[in-house]
Amino acid sequence: MKIFLTGATGYIGKRLLIQLLEEGHDVVCSVRDQKRLSLKLYQNHLEKIQIIENDFLDENSLLNIPQDIDFAYYLVHSMSSGSGNFSEKERISAENFRKALEKTSVKQVVFLTGIINEEKLSEHLQSRKNVEQALKSEKYALTCLRAGIIVGSGSASFEIIRDLVEKLPIMVAPKWLKTKCQPIAIRNVIQFLTKVIGVEKTYNQNYDIAGQDVLTYKEMLLQYAEVRGLKRWIYTVPVMTPKLSSYWLYFITSTTYSLAVNLVDSMKIDVIARQNSLASDLGIHLFSYKEAINMAFDKIKQNDVLSSWYDSFTNQFHKRNVWQYLEVPEKGCFTDFRIMKVDNEELALERVFSIGGKTGWYYANFLWKIRGFLDKLIGGVGLRRGRRNQNELEAGDSVDFWRVLYANKEEKRLLLFAEMKVPGEAWLEFYIKNGELYQEATFRPLGLSGRLYWYSVLPFHGLIFNGMLRKLAGK
Repeated sequence: MKIFLTGATGYIGKRLLIQLLEEGHDVVCSVRDQKRLSLKLYQNHLEKIQIIENDFLDENSLLNIPQDIDFAYYLVHSMSSGSGNFSEKERISAENFRKALEKTSVKQVVFLTGIINEEKLSEHLQSRKNVEQALKSEKYALTCLRAGIIVGSGSASFEIIRDLVEKLPIMVAPKWLKTKCQPIAIRNVIQFLTKVIGVEKTYNQNYDIAGQDVLTYKEMLLQYAEVRGLKRWIYTVPVMTPKLSSYWLYFITSTTYSLAVNLVDSMKIDVIARQNSLASDLGIHLFSYKEAINMAFDKIKQNDVLSSWYDSFTNQFHKRNVWQYLEVPEKGCFTDFRIMKVDNEELALERVFSIGGKTGWYYANFLWKIRGFLDKLIGGVGLRRGRRNQNELEAGDSVDFWRVLYANKEEKRLLLFAEMKVPGEAWLEFYIKNGELYQEATFRPLGLSGRLYWYSVLPFHGLIFNGMLRKLAGK
């Protein structure tokens, strides 16, 4: 079968693509940035992958969608957008998708959305419901799978829970921790997505999909602590407003502020699945919440996290066209350029490609942490994102408050672009040539504030960058 997969570089899309290829399907991957879809994971199935670039907010970009597709997945989501009109963008994207798909031979479209069985919906869930309506068509069948909190290595919900429990022995938390939900393991989500394809019983139907347990958010935090062998105490207070709750999540966890606002808005409403027989009809064993946590940590311990929500691009980042920064500018820039001999090129290369995350920055990590904290204070991403895999990097991956623009071990080169809040644009590049490690920090200032910023941090560069280079070189 020929399947059209949107969101192929996203958290769900990356995992779903692997499963579809292993089941023998031909997959047309729809992405906004082709450079972000690394084919390393799919080396055994390259002949079954076709990659096209689409922006569903731009109808003209959809003219390249093949006409002979059999089934399609709609996994486009704007929740993490930094702008406040994500609902309108979601509706337009869905309508453009529907119009484009109606010109093809597609039989069924599968849409992964959120559980929306409450009369009073958050803005996020209302937007998801509007998308569901916009996708309906007389030309194809629509199957909607409505999931609550998805638990898996790298998922937004799991990483936020992980941040809270691992870092805070005692929590004074908002009252929405008493809200009930029904989490589902990412493995179950992928099973539902693949097994409903071609099942006519599911055509033009919607199903709530969820795991075994109905829990409050407080119970989810405490059960996570139990699995991890941690003692935690949680006290809820009624006085914390949604705005304060959003700031609470933003500063304690690795989430962005815009995502925190949408999450808090959704967490005020019970999200419990309606009973249905879909799991038994498809032969799917539903996992418990604790089983989902254990499976997530199996992947983390093996350093085998396939995808992470941290690596998602916001709409602003797409509009910025980050790939234009692949060529590091020379004019109008400040640079800090250093070279050092290495005794072992391969070992130095491994150090370079393991930078950030748990490994840290090799020298003066406390100063990097202070910079990350200051970045959070002014609305930046901070250092808490870490990285998806501690040894491998691909274009588009996040590394703390940097974004990978280019990563090639054969060329022995790594290029990072700063996502921290700075009055200008910043690059950090490493490459090894003829037994020497080259390290270059480039900063293109924006106005007077950019120049003042560079000179204010200049005293720290000699300390940090020289120490980091020596460690990378093995000195």
